Amino acid sequence: MTPTFSIITVTWNAAKVIPPTLKSVKAQSCTDYEYLVVDGASTDQTLQLVNEADIAGTRIVSERDNGLYDAMNKAIRLAKGKYLIWMNAGDAFADADSLARLADAAKSNPGVIYGQTQVVNAERQVVGMRHLTAPAQLSADDFKHGMLVCHQAFVARRDIAPAYDLAYRFSADYDWCIRVLRQSNHNAYVGEKPIVSFLTDGLTHKHHKASLKERYHIMCHYYGTCATTLRHIGFAFRALARKLKK
Repeated sequence: MTPTFSIITVTWNAAKVIPPTLKSVKAQSCTDYEYLVVDGASTDQTLQLVNEADIAGTRIVSERDNGLYDAMNKAIRLAKGKYLIWMNAGDAFADADSLARLADAAKSNPGVIYGQTQVVNAERQVVGMRHLTAPAQLSADDFKHGMLVCHQAFVARRDIAPAYDLAYRFSADYDWCIRVLRQSNHNAYVGEKPIVSFLTDGLTHKHHKASLKERYHIMCHYYGTCATTLRHIGFAFRALARKLKK
């Protein structure tokens, strides 16, 4: 029987950060999922921890890959669920009923199910909500204002999910979400309660400037160079306002 969700964690030497991820997956009240771990031939205890977690429906593939997005493309090919949930090592479901809320939204067969994201630090303390808020109505055009929905809170139906563009090293997820939304004729919002806890020190955070540069080029491609440049002036003021509030 096809599970509703493929929860996917891409790993490489993630033993220090993956335990909260595994704990949150196992704690879900909804069990209509497979848990797919695509590992890049880790040399630490990552795979041992995954096996010890004893999560029902776990599949593990461990072999060398060509980076994060190459591994994610592999995961798309391997996934069996109707919907894809990307849960990076260190990230987690916000509570035990997060998947149940997503499952309820899935009943109307939307192309995308999405929601809000809370941010946690390395000590798993909630430091606030993500600074970009997911809107109650979402379309591809909304992403001209930035990545309004965190990738982990953006659940795509597998039959409309393309491969990630490997030309992008840090922002292929942004490009991917836009392309998914362009294929979706119905997007379901699960409400204000966060469904994901996002760890602040991920790959994109570590390569912030390179990620922003890639994202700018992606925006220019989809929304036009002039309009994107003008919006970035607004983004700069928005970032300055956030700094002043701290």
